[in-house]
Amino acid sequence: MLSPVARLGIVALGASPAPLDNAVNVALPAMSRHFGLALADVQWLVVCYVLVFGSLMLVCGKIGDLVGHRLIFRTGLVVTALGCAACAVAPDWSLFLSARTVQGIGTALALSCTPALATAVYPPEQRVKALAAYAMAMALAGALGPLLGGVLVATWDWQAVYWVRVPIALVALGLSGALPSPETPSRQFDFSGAILLAVAIGMLLLALVMSQRPGISVWTAIGLLAVALALLHRYVMRSLGSAEPIIRPELFADPAFAIPNVMNALSNLSGFAILLLTPYYLINVLHLSAVMTGLLLALAYTGMLAGAPLAARLVPRFGPRPTVFAGILIAGLGLLPLAFTGAAASVPMVAFLLVLQGLGQGLVNVAYTDLVTGTLPERDRGVAGSLALLTRTIGIVGGASILTTLHAWGAGDGADFLAGYRFAFLGAGGGLLIALALSCLWWRAWFGRSPGAS
Repeated sequence: MLSPVARLGIVALGASPAPLDNAVNVALPAMSRHFGLALADVQWLVVCYVLVFGSLMLVCGKIGDLVGHRLIFRTGLVVTALGCAACAVAPDWSLFLSARTVQGIGTALALSCTPALATAVYPPEQRVKALAAYAMAMALAGALGPLLGGVLVATWDWQAVYWVRVPIALVALGLSGALPSPETPSRQFDFSGAILLAVAIGMLLLALVMSQRPGISVWTAIGLLAVALALLHRYVMRSLGSAEPIIRPELFADPAFAIPNVMNALSNLSGFAILLLTPYYLINVLHLSAVMTGLLLALAYTGMLAGAPLAARLVPRFGPRPTVFAGILIAGLGLLPLAFTGAAASVPMVAFLLVLQGLGQGLVNVAYTDLVTGTLPERDRGVAGSLALLTRTIGIVGGASILTTLHAWGAGDGADFLAGYRFAFLGAGGGLLIALALSCLWWRAWFGRSPGAS
């Protein structure tokens, strides 16, 4: 039998096609030329992918809890390989988007069960260690994505960023037989609840996406948000009387559980400012090369790599909620000073702040996932891992909308990029710290008791 480290490596390998998707950002110009698209059109390759896997994540996690995490993981790897191959050979844009949708389904299936599988290969008392190692693997894949994408596009063409993930998924599939597959008790799947929840989350993500697109009325986004909230209300009312809901809505009535979920989304929302705006600042304001810019951006992921094992030490000693608290504080202290940088800013200082934000986010990723995993019953480990991934996705999609708006407000009619950059980071870092301070008003929720306790 393989060691826990080796089996965790299989899980990480199977999950890696998802964070490696940021290699696609490097390929966007080449894809635009290939399909003859404007930038506004090519952005739909990101939108449709995020909408699909985001809306299906919780449902796929629940299916994994019912029929086995390994089975859903392996199914997801097959669908991912097919989707990536179809993207690479798509002859036109409409078929490419269809293939991209298939890839999103594969990501939802495979990724939703990876946290559950990661914790299953270690003894229960080493759960935090498993989650930390998993988070480190995801951060490493995320850091390698843009670099790998640049090499692949320069050597072959944009199709290579999809082809490269086909053998990764297939190798993980071939090795996945070594992963645990415990028997799952027979439980009923709530099809109606799954449809309601998936559509509601999809509408919520679409509302966030539409709110940032030029030419789209704000009322369109508000209408989509209203539909999402109405469907979520319907899901809650229906699930309260269900013996086996996708996720129990009463969990979120407890501030000890609800607040960390909200704070995780806000932390990812704020942190997205680095990927969204910092490249322009480094290149156009500090006049750094593309290579140097890439290396600096990778420092945020380096911070996450350091934060994950630190969280594995802090959580057993202080608990997951104080560690989440500390991680968000550190992330905010990394983001806020970036609002006061300018053309004369020291590159080492910017690098330090990027590492600091990544360190805080690494603490949050591990401690928050451990909190959610420990709160939900062991039989719902797939839902727990999926919820952690979903709140991250909501934060990132919301960040694309809110941070773009903040930048536009700060830039003003004169389109002053640096003024907009400062204003956006003031909102990202300052807003995160303010939200953290407000959450501390629920002192008992953070430190006084375990989630779900009466």
